[in-house]
Amino acid sequence: MMDKLERLLVPIAEKLGNNKVLGAIRDGFLITTPLIIVSSIFLLIANLPIDGYPEFMAGVFGASWKGYLTAVSGATLNLMGILSLIGISYSYAKVKKVNAIAATTVALVSFIVVTKQTNIVEIASGDDILSTTFAGLGFASINSNAIFLSMIVGIIAVIIFSFVIKKGWTIKMPEGVPPAVVDSFTALIPSAFVITFFFLVRTLFQLTPFEYANDFIFKILQEPLVGFGKTDFYLPISRTMSSLFWFFGINGPAVTNTIFTPIGRALTNENLAFFEQGLRGPNIYTNPFSNFFGGWGGGGSTLSLVIVMLFFAKSQRLKKLGQLSIVPGIFGINEMIIFGFPIVLNPIMIFPFVFIPTMNVILSGIMTSIGFLPFTTGVDLPWTTPIIVSGFLATQSIIGSIWQAVLLVLGCLIYYPFFKLADKRYLEEESNITTEDDGLDDISLNDLSFD
Repeated sequence: MMDKLERLLVPIAEKLGNNKVLGAIRDGFLITTPLIIVSSIFLLIANLPIDGYPEFMAGVFGASWKGYLTAVSGATLNLMGILSLIGISYSYAKVKKVNAIAATTVALVSFIVVTKQTNIVEIASGDDILSTTFAGLGFASINSNAIFLSMIVGIIAVIIFSFVIKKGWTIKMPEGVPPAVVDSFTALIPSAFVITFFFLVRTLFQLTPFEYANDFIFKILQEPLVGFGKTDFYLPISRTMSSLFWFFGINGPAVTNTIFTPIGRALTNENLAFFEQGLRGPNIYTNPFSNFFGGWGGGGSTLSLVIVMLFFAKSQRLKKLGQLSIVPGIFGINEMIIFGFPIVLNPIMIFPFVFIPTMNVILSGIMTSIGFLPFTTGVDLPWTTPIIVSGFLATQSIIGSIWQAVLLVLGCLIYYPFFKLADKRYLEEESNITTEDDGLDDISLNDLSFD
């Protein structure tokens, strides 16, 4: 079975992990992560679930106090399409070894070229609805709805930009010209090719019922994928694949996140938009749900395993490893367990390591569906947020913390019999260690002569 799994998964992991486009998309999203976390903190402060908190803040800062905080969160979340485009195009330009700033700039302009630049706004005036048109980018065209368009535009723009440069179709400047001037003229013709291409794309879309690339991408590509993310299969599949890759020594999230992160990000931002309005979001399987109810302590939900090691290990190897791993494990770092236990290629541990995270998301999904576990708010917390704290912050309810504790204990019970098998084997190895006699004690220098 292990041979079959290895033959099936390792080639897939290598192809996904080495794919430069998917790697640029993954790294591009990482660039936006600090901004999302900071803005989420402001949003969390604006919506703390404490009785009397809104009244207290209004008394101190005035009735519009919440708007001060949501202005910060909105500045990031309403620009997710553009921020994602900048991160992805910059990362891919680095991979293609071209001027990253120039490539990113032309990708940004190209994105705006294919985006709706005039918007109709309806304003209620008594019983009448007044309409007005303004020139500019509406948030609906550049927020999380535009993530998939930003991925496509960012990658294609850099491909064209790089192709033209490597063909040598650039303006050559004489020696002695400042480097900044050289770079600007070098980018002139490649930029013209990129912008012309997206001008033609915009013109073609104007001839279709969609009119704009945003609407086409959302209805044809993003909407079906986000719809898949709302099914009961999305997160269990993601968690299972991630754990299987870890088992073979491959960083599971680094592989699976290239596929599943854009879907999760769109679902998370949708919940966040509802949360800003004081409403419950529509999606169960958001990124915070995956991070804080799928597993803790890293891949395989190994914090449960570390706790079992602390209390029940008899072999010195696992006892010491548990002591060293507990603090990093609380904060979601478990490389010591993955490679020190080890989990990698350990046939004894494959079942609990793969099964527990999948079980967690399925049970948590059921509990959310029946109304026991609150929906996650969409506030994007750092993945290192400790268990119990993360459950409360992600759901704005103590029920989230209680449910995490229940799953943690359940994980300990499942890990225990498999851990005991490994612990018994390591204990036997330690007890069978004998000191070999190297004969050094029998050497005598008494008869040594220097004559």
